[in-house]
Amino acid sequence: MKFQTPLIHGHLIKRYKRFLADVRLPDGRDVTAHCANPGSMMGLNDEGIKVWLEPNDDPKKKLKFGWRFVEFDDGTWVGIDTSLTNKIVAEALSENKIPELAGYDTIKPEVKYGENSRIDFLLTGGGPDCYVEVKNVTLKGKGSCAEFPDSVTARGTKHLNELSNMVGHGHRAVMLYVVQRTDCDRFAINGKIDPTYAAAFATARAVGVEVLVYDCSIDAQDVRLRNALVVT
Repeated sequence: MKFQTPLIHGHLIKRYKRFLADVRLPDGRDVTAHCANPGSMMGLNDEGIKVWLEPNDDPKKKLKFGWRFVEFDDGTWVGIDTSLTNKIVAEALSENKIPELAGYDTIKPEVKYGENSRIDFLLTGGGPDCYVEVKNVTLKGKGSCAEFPDSVTARGTKHLNELSNMVGHGHRAVMLYVVQRTDCDRFAINGKIDPTYAAAFATARAVGVEVLVYDCSIDAQDVRLRNALVVT
């Protein structure tokens, strides 16, 4: 997924009220950027960290910058914008870059299902209907292991339960974790942060919900789904 507007870098002053971040640009200006991430962003909020912003001139938007990435000194990139995740997956699905989800005739985003829920993608025509839920992963645990979640997520637990119900109705259900980090090669659920989510995850897998994990290639011009990772 290529950015239409060139990104600009700066250094984080602070993140606050969850969805706001003050950033100092190279020319000395301090700007406020929208932070599209409801999680804790553990390890990604440190003052002075290098960040990448996408400018916009949309008169309907109050904030003229969106925070997209963190870049660490060792060359690691982390995508913090959860609104990009479904766009990354939509592009990969359309290009058949996810072998496990290839072969369907129709890809429908944001379809209502379950109890007042919306599935990120419904794949039809090519076998049983396939319900695909997508989550963005930014937390790094021990070594090179990506982990989810980074905060308690009742909404995430609900999604796992909904997927389990779809399997019970004879459909295919897939939990797809997108690791927007370039320094991880495996994935695990962080049960210490949210034991309820971990229990729902175990139940979902036991009843037949499929789990897929992919990392991304990331730079200031482009972010794309890349390699499948092992679930530990």
